[in-house]
Amino acid sequence: MIIALDAMGGDKAPDINVEGAVLAVKHTSHEVLLVGKQEAIYPLLDKYAKIHSISPSKIKVINATEVIEMHESPANAVRQKKDSSMAVCAKLVVEKQADAFVSMGNSGAAMATAIMYFKRIPGVLRPAISTPFPTVSGMCTILDVGANVDCKPEHLMQFAVMGSIYAEKVLGQSKPKIGIISIGEEDTKGNELTFAASDMLKQTSLNFIGNIEGGDIPKGKANVVVCDGFVGNVILKFGEGIAEMIIKLIKDSVKSNPLFWGIIPFLKVAMYSMKKKVDYTEQGGAPLLGVNEVCLIGHGKSNAKAVKNAVIVAAKYASQHVNDEIARELAKYGHIIKS
Repeated sequence: MIIALDAMGGDKAPDINVEGAVLAVKHTSHEVLLVGKQEAIYPLLDKYAKIHSISPSKIKVINATEVIEMHESPANAVRQKKDSSMAVCAKLVVEKQADAFVSMGNSGAAMATAIMYFKRIPGVLRPAISTPFPTVSGMCTILDVGANVDCKPEHLMQFAVMGSIYAEKVLGQSKPKIGIISIGEEDTKGNELTFAASDMLKQTSLNFIGNIEGGDIPKGKANVVVCDGFVGNVILKFGEGIAEMIIKLIKDSVKSNPLFWGIIPFLKVAMYSMKKKVDYTEQGGAPLLGVNEVCLIGHGKSNAKAVKNAVIVAAKYASQHVNDEIARELAKYGHIIKS
């Protein structure tokens, strides 16, 4: 697989993107096209190629003269900067010179770029950002987490379809369980949005288990968690904060109590295992589901490890023909939306 990587996206760009590309090429058979200002990329490529003992020729640099910054308005930036690193990445995919587009940059701009150049999959009303979330039994997929703040019932129904296919094809979860976030498990609890979306999902062949509460997410009750982008983004950010807090509290407790020092070697193993599970860098990024090509959007604070894993996840997504399956599945449920 050939992945077009936005070298200029993210808080620590282009440094971490170049190193992430080098790591991806070193540990996989995928090819990476580093897109951005070549005068900034080439010195870093030489540096990290030497550090990680690979040939720089394994990575191709594609020049882009403009950069969409993190603070810019997505809509304005995408319209005005036609030679941005994001736009060039998207064009490479459309022209079949790459199989997927990955960016750690301005998430709104990455999404707008993908929608503008890739267009929506036939039948998709709203593309959604889907992100992996750790649970006691593995990972679940939450969508939407920010692309659509206000949603209609049919949007949530389609999110469930897309999330279910992604969970099965890319994450390897057979017959993933679908749950709608609500204020109670009972069918009588929720709001107009969840009531209507639930009625629609009951008419599908998806493995829909009904309402779930926020506390059910980390318990692993559902493999795919459906909600509007406002709720999803709050869940995501809250989860990241809780994970950081728990790790910090454990570290502070050990440091302040000498009685704990003797168990530090054993605690480090447990801490490493827990940190690995809640670490967003392990998954690399969040796929934008519902567009005709593959787009993976990473965290602005990503490091090289996250970039490497984003390349790997994007390649797997592209190889599984997820978008074709989404189009076929949504076509089966057109009558539900129209009813």
